Amino acid sequence: MRVLACLLGLWLVVQSHGAGAQAAPAVDVPTPDIAYTRFVLKNGLTVIVHEDHKAPVVAVNTWYHVGSKDEQPGKTGFAHLFEHLMFSGSAHFDKTFLSALEGIGARDLNGTTNKDRTNYFETVPASMLDYALFAESDRMGHLLPVLDRKKLDLQRGVVQNEKRQRENQPYGVVEQLVADNTWPRGHPYSWTTIGSMADLDAASMDDVTAWFKRHYGPNNVVLVLAGDITPQQARAKVERYYGDIPPGPPLAKQRAWIARRTGTHRAQVQDRVPQSRIYRIWNVPGADTPEEALLDLAAQVLGGGKASRLYQRLVVRDQLATSAFAGDESEEIAGQFGINLTARPGADTAAMARAADEELQALLAHGPTAEELQRARIAILAGQARALERVGGFGGKSDVLARCAVFTGQPDCYKTYAGRIRAATPDSVRRAMREWLADGDFVLQVDPFPTGLSASASTLDRSQGPPMGGPETLALPPMQKATLKNGLKVVLAERHGAPVINLSLMVDAGFASDSQRQPGLASFALRMLEEGTGGAGAATRDALQIGRALEALGASFGTTINLDGAFVNMNVLRPTLAWALDLYADLALHPSFPAAEVERQRALRLAGIQREKTVPRAMALRALPALVYGRGHAYALPLTGSGTEEAVAQITRADLAAWHAAWFKPGNATLLVVGDTTLAALLPQLERAFGGWRPGTVPAKHVATVAQPAGTTVYLIDRPGALQSEIVAAQLAPPRASPDTIPLNLLNDVFGGTFSARLNMNLREDKHWSYGVGSTLVQAVGQRILYSASPVQTDRTAAALRELAGEYAAIAGSRPVTPRELADAQANETLGLPGAFETVAQLSNAYATILQYGLPDDYYDTYAARVAAQTPAGIDALARRLILPRQPVWIVVGDLAKIEGDIRALKLGEVRRIDTEGRLRE
Repeated sequence: MRVLACLLGLWLVVQSHGAGAQAAPAVDVPTPDIAYTRFVLKNGLTVIVHEDHKAPVVAVNTWYHVGSKDEQPGKTGFAHLFEHLMFSGSAHFDKTFLSALEGIGARDLNGTTNKDRTNYFETVPASMLDYALFAESDRMGHLLPVLDRKKLDLQRGVVQNEKRQRENQPYGVVEQLVADNTWPRGHPYSWTTIGSMADLDAASMDDVTAWFKRHYGPNNVVLVLAGDITPQQARAKVERYYGDIPPGPPLAKQRAWIARRTGTHRAQVQDRVPQSRIYRIWNVPGADTPEEALLDLAAQVLGGGKASRLYQRLVVRDQLATSAFAGDESEEIAGQFGINLTARPGADTAAMARAADEELQALLAHGPTAEELQRARIAILAGQARALERVGGFGGKSDVLARCAVFTGQPDCYKTYAGRIRAATPDSVRRAMREWLADGDFVLQVDPFPTGLSASASTLDRSQGPPMGGPETLALPPMQKATLKNGLKVVLAERHGAPVINLSLMVDAGFASDSQRQPGLASFALRMLEEGTGGAGAATRDALQIGRALEALGASFGTTINLDGAFVNMNVLRPTLAWALDLYADLALHPSFPAAEVERQRALRLAGIQREKTVPRAMALRALPALVYGRGHAYALPLTGSGTEEAVAQITRADLAAWHAAWFKPGNATLLVVGDTTLAALLPQLERAFGGWRPGTVPAKHVATVAQPAGTTVYLIDRPGALQSEIVAAQLAPPRASPDTIPLNLLNDVFGGTFSARLNMNLREDKHWSYGVGSTLVQAVGQRILYSASPVQTDRTAAALRELAGEYAAIAGSRPVTPRELADAQANETLGLPGAFETVAQLSNAYATILQYGLPDDYYDTYAARVAAQTPAGIDALARRLILPRQPVWIVVGDLAKIEGDIRALKLGEVRRIDTEGRLRE
């Protein structure tokens, strides 16, 4: 399935109902109309405008119809390399693009490349739209004058580090092997988008200049503006900034080439991974074909979720796999249907493969049942409906319009896809599967080059730069508060614009509620909530029934946990809220912890911990808390929350039930509701659903205050054969509710919290030793961790460690935060605020932060003013007080045979070997 490839609305027509459990309502799924205006400039630039005035932001989505399939063997990776080069500055905007756009408050800011297109997108405050359009148009029309060998070499190094970073991950060898073995030589998909090291090394200035001139003209581009703008405003601005860019040359476009295969081809490879995994792939028709929708539905039924056939057979019943899913990846000229199976440790992989094939053959023979097809249809359409709230980012409305316009010429092609999803029958799905999955031509079409393309006369003086706007006024819906009769606190924030409601039951527990002998208990118990319910007076549901009920309601359910809190979340559609609340309360309050599911989840969690011990950053974060807080502290457990293999292996069903009974009390919880409802309508429904929840006392959590670890210690974790090293540095910072939080956020933005921060500029942009470096503040009620994470080339590990130590020392002493750096951080923290509250999920996250950490209700309404009040002197004083360059805890994960000697030679402090639990290995 295309990832959020089309945007559909979901309107649920429900019947009247009484008290008690209800059958799922009938569902009608009409297709919404994403209204748009389209025009084409004289130079061929296609512009699409969609009005959405709910927030003062505009999404700018630029799609160049060029991807890796437009490359040639021996010159691969150019499209992706140019994605990076396009961020490095242009003739009249000669600054790092990401840093500049961050500085005006851009959200959903990025660029991506795939086989078929390159896109750049950002959601900006409406007052900053001219700034964004100036920057985007300048790199489209005026990139080459400032593109030099230094920038080419820099971004070449960054891309090569990205390639190393991908291949350094578990299963990182798969992408190249799939490309090599599923497409014939010379097929445009037979090389990876990131390209080969040799081709990247060989790329010359002449090569990249010719590539840009050929593919990046306005006549090969679709620009979408969606949000707080009118078509008239958009036309004036686009004509002003883009009209004088000359068109590019005529282009040849590859049409459909499915490259259908016959027979079975097998390959085997070894990698440093904890579990066997089997990928099974067929070449199938691509996007915007009749087969796409049918194969999407087939993938959903076969392996699209917990109710799917593969999951139920392999993960639940036979317990041969820890994960089993199917997907239909649809691209412009062809697609691939795949099955992905991850074996349970010690399981018979041949038996796993046979069982999966049996499920496939049964579906090929008989097709899906009517119920399976309906659930698959709702699962696809409900997921896509949630994208209605967003104008930008992946899958937002601007993305949908751009994709359709680029690949089909029709911005509303999503309606065709929706019609095919609705019209599908069990028999049509079966026929499509039998046609394309029962076994494993080139057509050249030449179209006339449009006549009359020319650049308009320019009236824009680009030497003056674009006009600048200021922060937008933030008007978030107020939090309305009530308390149910049993003491459950209810907080509602109304947002009426899409029929979506987000529910979050916030329980004061978290990792800190784990005992030292049972790390991982809280997250284990929380994960079990969706595996079965039952109890006195409660409905009994197993995991499959729960999955089907959620799909039928178009709802999503999940749990999350952090250091201090446990969260039970459901996203529902307003018309089904009453039914969903019954299910939601049952899941939260009456988990049955079925023994078979406990054992199945135990196996999955043990496999997950094993995976963590192969991922470099996760290896460091497992060990980090005990080294910073000291063993025995409530926070001194693996930062992943998964616990230890020893503890998880011994946790019993009774332990899980006891944890839930101890901490899940109405007086220890807050139900946060955000979305399309009112308090008057909500409270009676909540009393009915949650009124039977009995109050009681809860255990106490003891989060002690500790001293910063004395001295500097470098801890080493061995990962033999690693292509990169992961360097993590950490120390303690004040709690989230501290008065220091806002200046500390600004300090972190300057230090490592943004793309333009010092750490990233040093190791990525200046030295290109890393794909990306950053620093993070872990949220906590008590003292929290401030840590930086730096994946670097193995041969640069010691040098990078020395640079990082120097950066810590400099920001706390010799090189304090400058007024320019502070101004950029203040702009980043304030100008981007409107885009942070566009969806009910975003609002819910913000209000959850206020409630969990005891912040003022108007925290975000007054945030910009408090940020603007900070001074360089105040930030410098904070850095000198909190950043302790001689006292960080360093962890380096890498091939110690290659890096340990050089690290010890730095003499930063004591050097000790540890394992992933932080235990000494010397």
